[in-house]
Amino acid sequence: MGEITNFRGEATLSGAASDADAAVAALIRRVGERVRKARELRGIPRRVLSETSGVSPRYLAQLEAGEGNISIGLLQRVASALDYRIEWLTGDDDPWTSQTLQAADLFRVADADLRARVMALLAPGPAETQRARRICLIGLRGAGKSTLGALAGAELGIPFVELNREIEEQSGMPVTEVLALYGQEGYRKLEAQAVSRVIATHETMILAVAGGIVAEPETFKALLAHFHTIWLRASAAEHMARVRAQGDTRPMAGNPEAMEQLRAILTSREALYDRAEAQLDTAGRRPQDSLADLLALIRARRFLD
Repeated sequence: MGEITNFRGEATLSGAASDADAAVAALIRRVGERVRKARELRGIPRRVLSETSGVSPRYLAQLEAGEGNISIGLLQRVASALDYRIEWLTGDDDPWTSQTLQAADLFRVADADLRARVMALLAPGPAETQRARRICLIGLRGAGKSTLGALAGAELGIPFVELNREIEEQSGMPVTEVLALYGQEGYRKLEAQAVSRVIATHETMILAVAGGIVAEPETFKALLAHFHTIWLRASAAEHMARVRAQGDTRPMAGNPEAMEQLRAILTSREALYDRAEAQLDTAGRRPQDSLADLLALIRARRFLD
């Protein structure tokens, strides 16, 4: 049933088409409201969300007002920047009243012991068996993952692997070229494959991953299930200083608001990083001091037993 003709012979939309249009309009309004609410709950200015998602401020304003018919690809970028699954923004159930999201929020704020008990109840098998003797270091760039991972691996006599090096071996090109050729989506697919590969080939190891891996739900879920995860923490200023000390001036080049953006990214990911089994603050610490702290943490938590 497409068009019907009125008594003057003019073509009009059928009832079914009108209902479909109304449903689309309702979906657009619902997505806009949820994006706005998620952004406000995260405390992220629209301008910062624009920078992290790659969607223009004007488009975001239209989206939040229920006037922007955003593409699936752009909406996925917005969802990732907000650390929300895209289905939470589009589904019929209100994500802020659904039991699933409420449980997830309660899990995020629970202490480590309670989270461990919940995981033990929900996991398909013993968590210790799944994680084996694998350790994964997570955190923003500049936290010390590569430096401390390599030092700890040498000290403990176990392999140290950087996930980006695995991706480069798999693709046969530098990560920068992977991103240029295949975009963020292609990189994330290779990243997920690399995680699966190291799980299959290493029972004992230390792995360092890129800071944004926590925003990819399925890949991060695999990390949490198969590795003892440690969040290496530092302040935004120290993250930036360490990256620049390595000779990389890109974070600040031509971007006077880079520090504000970095703080926003750190804030938006904090709840995800906090899902790690353990945390280690490297702020103001020399590498050798942080190494001693990391080794003590690994032994105290019996991650390699």
